[in-house]
Amino acid sequence: MPKLTIDGKEIEVAEGLSVLQACELAGVEIPRFCYHDRLSVAGNCRMCLVEMERAPKPIASCAMPVGEGMVIKTDTDKVKKARNGVMEFLLINHPLDCPICDQGGECDLQDQAVAYGFDRSRYDENKRAVSEKFMGPLIKTIMTRCIQCTRCVRFATEIAGVEDIGLVNRGENAEITTLERAIDSELSGNLVDVCPVGALTSKPYAFVARPWELRKTDSIDVLDAVGSNIRVDTRGREVMRVLPRLHEDINEEWINDKTRHACDGLGRQRLDRPYLRNGAGRLEPVSWAVAFKAIADRLKGVAGNRIAAIAGDLCDAESMLALKDLMTGLGSPNLDCRQDGAQLDPSCRAGYLFNTTIAGIEQSDAALIVGSNPRWEAAMINARLRKRVLQGGFKAGLIGRQVDLTFSYDYLGAGPESLAEIAEGRGAFAEVLKKAERPMLILGMGALARPDGAAVLATARRIAERYGLLAEGWNGFNVLHTAAARVGGLDLGFLPGEGGRDTAGILQGCGDGSVAALYLLGADELDMGRLGDAGKGPFVIYQGHHGDAGAHRADVILPGAAYTEKNATYVNTEGRVQLARLACFPPGEAREDWTILRALSETLGQQLPYDNLGELRQRLVETNRNFAAVDQIEPAAWDSFGQAEGPMDAAPFASPVGVFYMTDPISRASETMAQCVEAFSLGVRKGATGTHG
Repeated sequence: MPKLTIDGKEIEVAEGLSVLQACELAGVEIPRFCYHDRLSVAGNCRMCLVEMERAPKPIASCAMPVGEGMVIKTDTDKVKKARNGVMEFLLINHPLDCPICDQGGECDLQDQAVAYGFDRSRYDENKRAVSEKFMGPLIKTIMTRCIQCTRCVRFATEIAGVEDIGLVNRGENAEITTLERAIDSELSGNLVDVCPVGALTSKPYAFVARPWELRKTDSIDVLDAVGSNIRVDTRGREVMRVLPRLHEDINEEWINDKTRHACDGLGRQRLDRPYLRNGAGRLEPVSWAVAFKAIADRLKGVAGNRIAAIAGDLCDAESMLALKDLMTGLGSPNLDCRQDGAQLDPSCRAGYLFNTTIAGIEQSDAALIVGSNPRWEAAMINARLRKRVLQGGFKAGLIGRQVDLTFSYDYLGAGPESLAEIAEGRGAFAEVLKKAERPMLILGMGALARPDGAAVLATARRIAERYGLLAEGWNGFNVLHTAAARVGGLDLGFLPGEGGRDTAGILQGCGDGSVAALYLLGADELDMGRLGDAGKGPFVIYQGHHGDAGAHRADVILPGAAYTEKNATYVNTEGRVQLARLACFPPGEAREDWTILRALSETLGQQLPYDNLGELRQRLVETNRNFAAVDQIEPAAWDSFGQAEGPMDAAPFASPVGVFYMTDPISRASETMAQCVEAFSLGVRKGATGTHG
């Protein structure tokens, strides 16, 4: 490990670091614009100049590797003069837009101009003006502000895996452009975060608020099962924007565009008061007491086995536990958290988790992806897979629909026939798995949410055991969920009891009359046509926050809180327990979901045994000890599961996500997401077949 001296202080650092990184380790701040620790080094802004002993001129510290015996000085007059000069050049053509710039208050250029800049300019030439560029519905451009740091180009190419943005021309005529095309990436919103000036800003957020007006709350995203860490910025009761929060093991410092921009859907089509369907078949607003009394009257005398409950994809663990306890009190064994009908085996926790963990992908050397399009189902996991591919020594294979995953892979086939071939040890990719030291399998809902899903799961388990996916300190068997509520529901046992019905059985019972009452806890992804018409089919109670499919069919609507409006617990696809925080209050008379169930239980004569969130969370821990380990990975023991061997249907696997931008009630209510769907032709992407190795 080389030793070097920085401002008179000797420090030993790891081989391969840059001088800039060594200075940071020594506690010395180095200004920079083009350098970003997750992107390749460009070295074109020259703001990070430092003085090195025996060097004829200041060096760019971001591009200079450390060496034994280096003597670095960061605070000499020569360094200060060089930084003043660089800042002076950068500001030659920069417009005086700070009072009206959306980056104001969060701008690296502002901060560094104050800290390292010159107090005047010596240039009298006319400023250059650059025309704005079209980059899609999410990114607003003011390219006259651009300093050509090329962070956006490197992010798009290296992290997002698209080449829609680049630098054209040379010298003073250089411009960043997409050649008037929308940036075709689920991660394009991160370009705004990496831009150190106000050249790229958020189009939906333009001129909406200033950063010092906002209340900032750390929380968790629930629009997929990754559990990306986010910061929710609110003003009053309104969510103004959602930004990424650093979590190295999950989303690093990125989030996908749906997580970032669907937040405007939180203010549209909201349920803000209870509703009851009247004799004319119309929903009319009522008080909570009237709504509860209507439910109690309809459930009075109904046998428990004729009552059912289904939990939706955005439900928190507290509300699912409260509903489960209520259903148990009513004597109902008919409950399910798998509204897509996924054939998951809850008997073994390792059989339904992403056991490798998201960060563990970087340790793998081979991956078999089955029935999944991770680019749409879990964009942050797809970005991690791409990162691993770029590191080298990693082979990926896909069984399912042939799509562009932004990285090269071997296409192995469309359906179960190809999966069975690998299970039997045939094919070239079988040899790849045999030779791999840490192979992994990613099993998507496209393979499990089908009638033969149990047989597919059994085949996947055989592959895991045959090819050494299970070893000391390594579990390569992974289930990729699409619903934030799914793992939490499975951990809580929100599943059919003895003699109970699953989702398919519940829907069948609604059709033949054997199910008289159905409680939908935010469940909107069902075929509502199978519930029959209101007044003729089962009595449907819908508890949720948006007027989506479930509310349209409901006989009683109980308005709940969205994920930004409650303190709640979620478990992501890798089994990590995370806490979402209340950032603003729900609208109107809407309430937190568990409190609604607690109040309803009293009306029904089945009072739940907890009166506050602390007591309910204690009950969570009593139900499953995993809920005590917040933000930790508890390795799950491998046991017998997925034993339902049987024939698999020949139908090809299909991803459950048809349109990335509209997968839940919140994103379907979002005007921004609607603009994205229009811009990208209803989710049909350019180059749908992609490039494959």
